[in-house]
Amino acid sequence: MTTSGPTFLEMRNITKSFPGVRALDGVTFDLHKGEIHALVGENGAGKSTLMKVLGGVYPHGQYGGKILITGQEQRFAAVRDAERAGIAVIYQELSLVKEMTIAENIFLGREPRIFGVIRREELYRRAQEILKEVHLEVDPHTPIGNLGIGQQQLVEIAKALSHDARILVLDEPTAALTDTEVETLFGILDKLRARDVGMIYISHKLHEVFRVSDRITVLRDGRTVGTSATADTNQAQVIARMVGREVGDIFPVVDHDQGKVVFAVRDISVEDPAVAGKKLVKAVSFSVRRGEVLGIAGLMGAGRSDLLMAIFGAHFGRISGDIEIEGRRVNITSPAKAIKYGLGFVTEDRKRFGLMMDQTILNNMTLAGLRQISGRFITSIDAEAAAGERAMKDLRVKANSVFTAAGTLSGGNQQKVVLAKWLLTNPRVLFLDEPTRGVDVGAKQEIYAQINKLARSGLAIVLVSSELPEVLGLSDRVIVLHEGRMTGEFTRATATPERVMACATGELQRAA
Repeated sequence: MTTSGPTFLEMRNITKSFPGVRALDGVTFDLHKGEIHALVGENGAGKSTLMKVLGGVYPHGQYGGKILITGQEQRFAAVRDAERAGIAVIYQELSLVKEMTIAENIFLGREPRIFGVIRREELYRRAQEILKEVHLEVDPHTPIGNLGIGQQQLVEIAKALSHDARILVLDEPTAALTDTEVETLFGILDKLRARDVGMIYISHKLHEVFRVSDRITVLRDGRTVGTSATADTNQAQVIARMVGREVGDIFPVVDHDQGKVVFAVRDISVEDPAVAGKKLVKAVSFSVRRGEVLGIAGLMGAGRSDLLMAIFGAHFGRISGDIEIEGRRVNITSPAKAIKYGLGFVTEDRKRFGLMMDQTILNNMTLAGLRQISGRFITSIDAEAAAGERAMKDLRVKANSVFTAAGTLSGGNQQKVVLAKWLLTNPRVLFLDEPTRGVDVGAKQEIYAQINKLARSGLAIVLVSSELPEVLGLSDRVIVLHEGRMTGEFTRATATPERVMACATGELQRAA
């Protein structure tokens, strides 16, 4: 870690309010040249709001306080003004246009032109050069919609690099990256440090924060709790500042009383809809019992999400294999049929597949289970609202009311709304794909407790997570995928990080 330069950015006494909520209350933050300054806090602490102030999303006049760069006050009227000042922000919720190509996204609004005509050859050449910097070996002509979420994250990073920014904000940059991609990212950050780029690093993964940062600032409830040199503090102290309390064991040992097999799949295969003859999932079989948490481990691209999407009837590729629910073979051709058969699915990308951002918490919560909640023919607003209020209380969703728009919530609270939506369908089997992505340590514990509670109630749970400690800490049994194939199966007692990772990388096959 290098010694950072002089103070470059100052945010003084920043305040920002929404109807009924004071999101930022006198926050002070600064950044030096060539420094990585970590900004941490629970969901709802104000981190993303502060960065939206810095990035021009909330223009001057909609917040209180001052922003200074090299001592000069900045008054951004729009995002473009912040970009001109050398600020690039990579938000937690990606802002790519799915229908456009990688190159078009990277240079959107800044395309090389001659006499007003886009020079496409130069556009794709420059995009290819930037993709090499982030080690993303993908044709820049590829539509963004064809990429996985981890690859999309790398495109966002490439887009930020294309701005030649002096201040780079990274909001949960490794949430969807593999270990190899994380190492690539850290290498990029080191190069930017050497070029005197100041970076603000937001992450709930504290081991990453301590690895890359020079200083750490903690926010809680919209206020600055404190700033420390990374070398002068530790994870326990940071967590205590974040949540206002000491945090004990993250994964308490819980014994689940398992019943009979409630769900089973045999020889599920899924073809790639974009590449004829290519299989994303290859003859995978597994079962899950009542009250059991079955973990699915594997590296990005192993086929975990494709497997769940296919079973749920939501994959565009050709699917083969058998699905049984309580011993009866069923044919699931759509999400509507999956819901009818008692399946729920918390997807990995809540913004794309999980929520309607402009709708209320209540509308989102009751979307999938309205018939069960309100009756088959006539909608009861009172019953719907009561169910939403109960779910909001049970999951501790932080919002003024069930009528708050989902898009105004923090990422963690949005995730709780998605979970509530599926719980209100009274499922037999619940698929959880990256259920704590972008969620802080306090909210993670709440979700973990909820998963254990649901398993104790008899719900069968299938859990996918890129965080190996999460899979091992929550699962009664673990299966491992590598390049679409099942390469290992472990009990809780035999699932060690080393053995699971050996299967995930293809070094060990069908471990027991």
